[in-house]
Amino acid sequence: MTETALYLETIEPELRVITRLFSLPETVWDSPARFVPRVEDAEGRYRITFSDGGLTASRTADIPGDPDPRLQALHRKRAVRRLCKQTLYDLCRQMTGIHPPWGSLTGVRPTHLMLEALGEGLSPEAAVERLARDFDVTREKALLLAEVAGRQRLLPPPGDRYMDVYIGIPFCTTRCAYCSFSSGELGDGRLVAPYMEALRREMTACAALLKACGRELRALYVGGGTPTALPLPAFRELLSLIRSCFPGAGEYTVEAGRPDTLSREKLRAIREAEISRISINPQTMNDRTLAVIGRAHTAGQVREAYALAREEGIPHINMDVIAGLPGETERDFDRTMEEAAALHPESLTVHTLAIKRSSRMSLEKAPLPDGRMTSAMVDAGQRTARALGMSPYYLYRQKYMAGNLENIGYALPGHDCLYNVDIMEETSHILAMGAGGISKRIWPEEGHITRAPNVSDIETYIRRVDDMIRRKEALFSEDGTNGTGGNPG
Repeated sequence: MTETALYLETIEPELRVITRLFSLPETVWDSPARFVPRVEDAEGRYRITFSDGGLTASRTADIPGDPDPRLQALHRKRAVRRLCKQTLYDLCRQMTGIHPPWGSLTGVRPTHLMLEALGEGLSPEAAVERLARDFDVTREKALLLAEVAGRQRLLPPPGDRYMDVYIGIPFCTTRCAYCSFSSGELGDGRLVAPYMEALRREMTACAALLKACGRELRALYVGGGTPTALPLPAFRELLSLIRSCFPGAGEYTVEAGRPDTLSREKLRAIREAEISRISINPQTMNDRTLAVIGRAHTAGQVREAYALAREEGIPHINMDVIAGLPGETERDFDRTMEEAAALHPESLTVHTLAIKRSSRMSLEKAPLPDGRMTSAMVDAGQRTARALGMSPYYLYRQKYMAGNLENIGYALPGHDCLYNVDIMEETSHILAMGAGGISKRIWPEEGHITRAPNVSDIETYIRRVDDMIRRKEALFSEDGTNGTGGNPG
């Protein structure tokens, strides 16, 4: 068996993602396997063929070459993987007659392809045509990508000289039904003090590491969990640590997603710490849905939190909403959009419901909502954002999303979140602290990323924080060979 044929055996999970785009049952992969690619490599080209009954799909592509044998092997594997996925997509489309809005694209970062095309000198229209031709992306989605990519190219460019910082606060007041983040309920607060002590150690060490690396701080993001779930003294301690360890970022964001965790004192502390951006996330402005998904707050509390934030002079408020929440109709989502328009946030992120493996909805085997209805909700989100004067600036996708749609961030001019763009496009090094944080080192010449994940369990993180520090020191050593940190255990 050739090296290419051996490699094909490892990509079945990615091919299963393709058949899910067309709602084919998992049983199509039962033994004997139904979709087995036939590969030929002759005259400098790969040919992949899939057959099912009387239907056949075949595609070809040039075999990549590179003077570096290691890079050549990497590029060839990528070429085979992409060709297999596209060819199986062609066959499934023949079988079902379905045209998924994102075509054969299954990755989380479709903007990559548009930026790549524009970087080659193609016009936006030519790049749109390429995505429609090569990946069967609908023209509507390809035009959306062109708009996002065009806006990103106007932002201060990332590069090897910069580093983003992420600080994770893994506490929430309650756990939402759709949530899979590394977080725990605050409970009696017994873990807050030891967690903050461990985080202080890691932040102090990482501040020294950033300086030793000789890189400039580009953007800092505090996520979770819900950072504002911390008691006021611990929250003030966090802000003080940020100011002392990581001064000089071009942008500071603190997630304040749950309005029931906000107070005038916390908002004043945010402003005094010169945090430029917060996110107050209702997800929906329908009280019935908020109760169903476990948010434990009301739409009225969202309005009150916004009013407090404005009174305290917070310069940028983002609002997150989710299309396709359990039991919601298009009218329910329209009501949320009407409330969003009345609040006038500087940015609006419209998520499509995704059922993630470790969420309560997944454990309870909750079904995804109707794709047509969810698509109408996403369209309503876009209309609202544009009516507020916003444009799309970042976009990403996830597995098991309703309607195979997308999450998209809109912002007023000058209010794009650099960290959101960097983390989604993977164009900047990430120095991540706290339970569940994943540090990343970008190798632009190789198109490769190495990672150093922190453990997710809060108590394990507290015990092993020194190990987490060493992982990052290895990741950002001169060659980075010891920093892949593949297993966070």
